[in-house]
Amino acid sequence: MSATKRVNIFSLSLVRGIVFQILGTLVGIGVVTLIRLLMGLPAWKAEPAGVFGAFLGVLFFLVGAGTIRDWYKMALGEPVSDHHAADPEQPGWAKYFNISYDHKVIGIQYGVTSVVVMLLAGSFALIFRAELARAGLQLIELDMFNTLVGLHGIVMIASILLGVGAMSNYLVPLLIGASDMAFPRLNAFAYWVNVPGALLVVSSLFLGGFDTGWTGYPPLSARAPLGMQMFFLGVYFIGLSSILGSLNLIVTVIRMRAPGMSYFRMPIFVWAAVATSIIGLTATQLIGLSFQMVMFQRLFGMGFFDPAKGGNVILFQHLFWFYSHPAVYVFILPGLGIISELLPVFVRKPLFGYKWIAMSSLGIALVGFFVWAHHMFTAGMEEYLRVPFMYSTLLVAVPTGVKFFSWVGTMWRGRMSFETPMLFTLGAVSIFLLGGLTGPPNATVATDLHLQDSYWIVGHFHATMFGGFVFPWFAAIYYWFPKFTGKMYNEKLGKLHFWLMFPAFYLMSLGQMRVGLLGMRRRIADYDPALGFDNTQTLVTIAGYVIAFSVLLFLFNLVRSIRSGEVAVANPWNSRSPEFQLPSPIPEHNYAEHPFVVVGEPYDYGLADAEYVRFGAASEPAAAD
Repeated sequence: MSATKRVNIFSLSLVRGIVFQILGTLVGIGVVTLIRLLMGLPAWKAEPAGVFGAFLGVLFFLVGAGTIRDWYKMALGEPVSDHHAADPEQPGWAKYFNISYDHKVIGIQYGVTSVVVMLLAGSFALIFRAELARAGLQLIELDMFNTLVGLHGIVMIASILLGVGAMSNYLVPLLIGASDMAFPRLNAFAYWVNVPGALLVVSSLFLGGFDTGWTGYPPLSARAPLGMQMFFLGVYFIGLSSILGSLNLIVTVIRMRAPGMSYFRMPIFVWAAVATSIIGLTATQLIGLSFQMVMFQRLFGMGFFDPAKGGNVILFQHLFWFYSHPAVYVFILPGLGIISELLPVFVRKPLFGYKWIAMSSLGIALVGFFVWAHHMFTAGMEEYLRVPFMYSTLLVAVPTGVKFFSWVGTMWRGRMSFETPMLFTLGAVSIFLLGGLTGPPNATVATDLHLQDSYWIVGHFHATMFGGFVFPWFAAIYYWFPKFTGKMYNEKLGKLHFWLMFPAFYLMSLGQMRVGLLGMRRRIADYDPALGFDNTQTLVTIAGYVIAFSVLLFLFNLVRSIRSGEVAVANPWNSRSPEFQLPSPIPEHNYAEHPFVVVGEPYDYGLADAEYVRFGAASEPAAAD
């Protein structure tokens, strides 16, 4: 029966949204053109027409996709439901292209979108990496190189934010025993606003591009083509998603934990997600504000960052980095939570220093708000700020070090097994250590003056992101794959994915650091062959292509396993976590038929008769600690 099901493509929320976005963009352009005619101005001016059209296009997308339909009904006093059942006349895959209030569907929507956007960002990198493999300009012009570098950075950041949303949305309600997120409609809205935002960012490639890198610094961004404005608007809406999702998650954790689950009985990933959400809720406004001020400067002639009008370009950097360095912890804290979550399972030992790890996530989030200006040691900011920010930046190593020592303590004399999730977890620990050890030279003023904006920074940042997010992201997908598909992935292909990506990454990152120490500047399309960078840059490019191939292998493994993989048992890892006590795949309403109470500690692996959750409505919760 399912094989004969057909779907009207225009009934899908995604398709309707995109059609409405195009329509809204045209309407917005027409409105601005008409207003200019009525005011006696030249009818066509690309910047105001394009910006207003793009803004209206996003609003039309949200209406067309149906993200505000229930709110509209509620305003009219009509009854609505928190759970929209899938249309039985449509194939099963259609629900992932439609509005859904099920946190699991939304989590998969986030995850699939993250992978698609990651592939796009990676393809940008492969193009300019091919250009950098040898000295001279062979493939692309300078303007296109600059745009691809900037797009690679910001699109990859969007991909990581989507990946964080995927893990938080899918896992947190399951880990705390909730049926869904606290605000299901807001959860759906927070996902869908990303889609037109991402489309706007990518559209900048076709509207003149930009030459500022992913940071959008003025005065370059104040003079860049129209594509710069699409970049600003797209990031603005993606940031709105982050704020709304953070609010939703914090309320969910505070209000919807299972009976007996005190804060210090929560899974450690939940602590990481809460710390991440605190940053997202309180700091994301600053990057939106900084980009909005440049937009207004371009549109209305305001002088926020124009010295000729009394503005200050350093102000932009303060606003931008106040969010954008804590944003690094938005990217990596969930990944570090995944490491702490998976290690005890595959080591079969209790998590060493559980409370210290939990508090260290909050410590990283807190200290992260006081380190932004180390990005500005060479920018011309006030000199008296350098030393305080140097010390505050170095202080981040303390809570981060707590996590490393706890991981080592957990692994010490454990009975490790090396399935694919564990390999990626160990790879994450190793690579994040590389990122951590290469960080202090950037935090100290004397060394940063030489390293700033060199390829050393590029290598360090990639080590931090791959160790803090990418490797944990793959570990999480392999680990929870049986729960959200009911199938097992191919273990041999999973391990091949790891053993291709792991050494290739080390070659790429160390090669970037080497040419940086030799003087190679970042975001530079060409270099003097006499400097001797060619061989290293060629190796870095080859490593990048190997990483790309390993990701394609990962996708092949997942698609093949979903279609014809072995049926998974309910708990393939012998995990104590509550979601692994449910059938695979997880029922639509999570624990509606399987309520549980928390009666013990979450990571007492290897301890006889240790119990964490007890299923059955008759169970009584243990006293909360």
